[in-house]
Amino acid sequence: MSETVSESATRKERLEFNKLQKRLRRQVGSAIADYNMIEEGDKVMVCLSGGKDSYAMLDVLLGLQKTAPVHFDLVAVNMDQKQPGFPEHVLPNYLDSIGVEYHIVEKDTYSIVKEIIPEGKTTCGLCSRLRRGTLYSFADEIGATKIALGHHRDDIVETLFLNLFYGGKLKAMPPKLLADNGRNLVIRPLAYCKEKDLEAFAEARGFPIIPCNLCGSQENLQRQVIKQMLQDWERSHPGRVETIFSALSNVAPSQLADRQLFDFVSLKPQVMAYEQDPQQQTVVGYIDAVQL
Repeated sequence: MSETVSESATRKERLEFNKLQKRLRRQVGSAIADYNMIEEGDKVMVCLSGGKDSYAMLDVLLGLQKTAPVHFDLVAVNMDQKQPGFPEHVLPNYLDSIGVEYHIVEKDTYSIVKEIIPEGKTTCGLCSRLRRGTLYSFADEIGATKIALGHHRDDIVETLFLNLFYGGKLKAMPPKLLADNGRNLVIRPLAYCKEKDLEAFAEARGFPIIPCNLCGSQENLQRQVIKQMLQDWERSHPGRVETIFSALSNVAPSQLADRQLFDFVSLKPQVMAYEQDPQQQTVVGYIDAVQL
């Protein structure tokens, strides 16, 4: 009996999901290997916000954990920032259902942000600093050797342009980072993953998404402007965002202007010295012009 239209559609969706899952696992595995993100005996604290990216990160890491060549432990951590109306039951219920060790860290950063930041102004900067400090301290408490954040490729490229346009700095989010306190190692396993793939994966897996009511509802954020710019570029020039991301790992310090990265002050011209031969000229080496 031939399969029905519904069965055919279901089969196609299943095949597409399998391809998507394999692609994400391959990209996460490559990022982990390229930057030595996870090592034997690591205890990785997976930071869950309740958004699509962190859910996907935990899901993929759980899958890789079963086949990885090294042993490592995963512990999920969510920070309850005491936002009004925050559904406190959602994450615990989900994590209980998949049998993952987890902690809910309660810290009222919402009141602090609302008290300091004027109404209508961007809260993301202060909110992220407060959240980061709390999570770093908690990582020390539980003995976590790595802190995994759910930033993906598009986040990294957006941050590059945010710093370039608004901060006058040429920097982004590195896949692996030593925190300012010198103790915590931060990793970004989704560094090679596209946001649209993570969106599709989250929808297919049916993650219980929790929207951010503190900053996610703000309009006209600088990041939104950058995101729209990159989306426009990608539509008119497909592959441009991937090229920009590749550039972050293909840096030529001598072609920039940072005196800390390249010794421009001591740079001197060099000339060729030739050993004369009746038949040909043979290069014997470089001699600094100032020595001639």
